[in-house]
Amino acid sequence: MRAKVTVMLKNGVLDPQGEAVKSALGALGFAGVDAVRQGKVIELDLAETDAAAAEATVRDMCEKLLANTVIESYGVEIL
Repeated sequence: MRAKVTVMLKNGVLDPQGEAVKSALGALGFAGVDAVRQGKVIELDLAETDAAAAEATVRDMCEKLLANTVIESYGVEIL
């Protein structure tokens, strides 16, 4: 079973990498980009065969390691 975790900074948290990308896009001539938020995607191959158990395990991983829940939010997709 495979899980995909998407981690993003929470709204209201400054995103200097996103601002750098926005600035670079403007410098390259891409107009009309109002905002950029940068995050990360983590894919996990799991031995678990039960989707509900897999999602619970991955959410626990996120809470303990994969996301800093003070400043980041995350989403879990079981594939």
